[in-house]
Amino acid sequence: MNRDQKAAVIEEVAREIDAADAIFAVDYRGISVKQSADLRGRLEDAGASFRVVKNRLSLRAADQAGADGLKSLLEGPTALTFVRGDAATAAKTLAGFRREHGLLVFKGGTLNGDALSAEEVEAISRLPSRDALYGQLVGVAASPLSGLVRGLAGLISGLGSQLRQIEEQGLVGGAAAPAAENGPVAAANGAAEAADAAGSVGDESPEPAEAPGDPVAEAAAAEEEQEASEGAQAHQE
Repeated sequence: MNRDQKAAVIEEVAREIDAADAIFAVDYRGISVKQSADLRGRLEDAGASFRVVKNRLSLRAADQAGADGLKSLLEGPTALTFVRGDAATAAKTLAGFRREHGLLVFKGGTLNGDALSAEEVEAISRLPSRDALYGQLVGVAASPLSGLVRGLAGLISGLGSQLRQIEEQGLVGGAAAPAAENGPVAAANGAAEAADAAGSVGDESPEPAEAPGDPVAEAAAAEEEQEASEGAQAHQE
């Protein structure tokens, strides 16, 4: 590779570093050409690319892009995965390939310009994908709304049932005779109190008034009384 070719590679890698949302460095020792092609296809589906470049050229590209966090990772056989999108999906793809073939070791990387350790890249590979997180967020946001809809439906149904009961009792659509308070027992007690009250009024009959006196009868009685008095006096004499 001549000087111009090397400069072109450095320029291209620097552009990829600038455009990437995340970069994962892996030790690619033991991977075959066929396996490498298979991995590249999987990563393309995940919105990422897999590239093996000599460390010396990658260091110069990192300098040009200002990606100092990558420099410490460019030792030994190192391949770079440039992610343009969901970092978790790309990390999962690398981790899945490693489980299948026993190859690839995370060395570290960067995420939005911040350095990542190998353990942090491993943790990212266990995160849900962006689509899965969106689905969970939509579910959480919709849950209170669905609960509110169910609650309103229950309230409306209960109100309709109560209105039907009120209508059946005659309390809607016309004046109804008020029901006896506290049911049949109270009604019977009320009837007994009314009967007692009526009986007490009947027992209190007024005393008969004295008939006015008859003048003729009174005079006759007085005369008879006088004659009896005179007869008694004559007998004594």
